[in-house]
Amino acid sequence: MILSLWTEYFKWHFIIMPRAIAAAWRDIFAFGLEYFSLPLLLKTLFSPWRRYLWSYPVGFQPAAFLEALVSNFISRILGAIMRLGLLVIGICVEFLLVVAGAAVFLLWFLLIPGIIVSLFYGFILIF
Repeated sequence: MILSLWTEYFKWHFIIMPRAIAAAWRDIFAFGLEYFSLPLLLKTLFSPWRRYLWSYPVGFQPAAFLEALVSNFISRILGAIMRLGLLVIGICVEFLLVVAGAAVFLLWFLLIPGIIVSLFYGFILIF
């Protein structure tokens, strides 16, 4: 009975829970990707900022054509700057999520040795 209890505990601690931790880690990572829309930001990196577009004139109007061209160019550059800022923030957050998930995984496996060492150290302090 006691042996069965210990085998069930070790099975839970080293097989079942690491899978659950990995699944939760994967879900949080996917949430971060969707929250910051990193794939979409990459696809639309040079799209105009907030879809601000100036229409080109009909006929020969060099000043109006140049105004629309420069305005659209500035709108695209502004969009790229804003999206790059969001991309950097999103990538930093994803990196922190990876580090935090690895730390949780490592701490989960160090939990049993930590408990055993703490018990022995406690007995040493008592006696």
